[in-house]
Amino acid sequence: MLDQIKGLHHVTSMAEDARTNNQFFTNALGLRRVKKTVNFDAPDVYHLYYGDETGAPGTVMTYFPFPKMAQGRPGTGEVGTTVFSVPQGSIGFWSDRFAMLGVGGLKAEESFGEKRLNFSGPDGDGFALVEVKDDARQAWTHGGISEDHAIRGFHSVAMRLRDEGATAELLKFMGYEVAEERDGVKRLIMPSGNGAHRIDLETMPNIARALPGAGSVHHVAFAVENREKQLEVRKALMDTGYQVTPVIDRDYFWAIYFRTPGGVLFEVATNEPGFDRDEDTAHLGEALKLPQQHAHLRALLEQHLQPLEA
Repeated sequence: MLDQIKGLHHVTSMAEDARTNNQFFTNALGLRRVKKTVNFDAPDVYHLYYGDETGAPGTVMTYFPFPKMAQGRPGTGEVGTTVFSVPQGSIGFWSDRFAMLGVGGLKAEESFGEKRLNFSGPDGDGFALVEVKDDARQAWTHGGISEDHAIRGFHSVAMRLRDEGATAELLKFMGYEVAEERDGVKRLIMPSGNGAHRIDLETMPNIARALPGAGSVHHVAFAVENREKQLEVRKALMDTGYQVTPVIDRDYFWAIYFRTPGGVLFEVATNEPGFDRDEDTAHLGEALKLPQQHAHLRALLEQHLQPLEA
């Protein structure tokens, strides 16, 4: 069993409109845009990152907004719900706020003994807020939401699978432990995790496979401290029979990727070097930052990319 992984690092999804996406995360959710860059493989498409003040691992939601992308079809083999942690007693605030802003899919419930508010993103993305007692992570409060209510980072992700058995075994190999099972959902936790250390597995044997598109999660990334520990994880996964990519430099972290038995794409990302490697913390996410191989396209991209602020 591995001990290098400490929980989630980031979750990356796809969207149809960059400005709408930016507005939703910075205004409705009050998160900080910590990086404005472009897709490494499609530089005419933004890669936007939202999180806490520094973009700490376990807080960062990222998006590829492909203009006019068709909406995805929910199903199995994907992350169905991305869940954020909020302070105890704050669900009422969020319910009122979302209703005022016209956020869809609102449903308050209790799950695993926790108060929860489900809601939808602009592209039908599946989200939820869960009240967590004593989440010590510092919130970003400059988005207009007070410390008493602000998002702390991820709580968990829920994966929809036709059969959870092999994915559960993989997660246990990665260091997760089965905590409990309720209503057909198996919860795994990472002991001594980073706050974003829960994974829920939902078994749905009669549901068709998901079709990716706007509103779909592209991949979920797990956090390791540094490149040395990442290489240890890579070797262990390959020794177990997984097809793992070489290490890829993503400017703000190093990444490896592999496909899980249930169909979800996993990434293992380093906590280093972080989002302040090319911007002062006070100005994260303000300027368009380009990977070195796309720097020569700056003039063209600045003209082509949609302004994020109206």
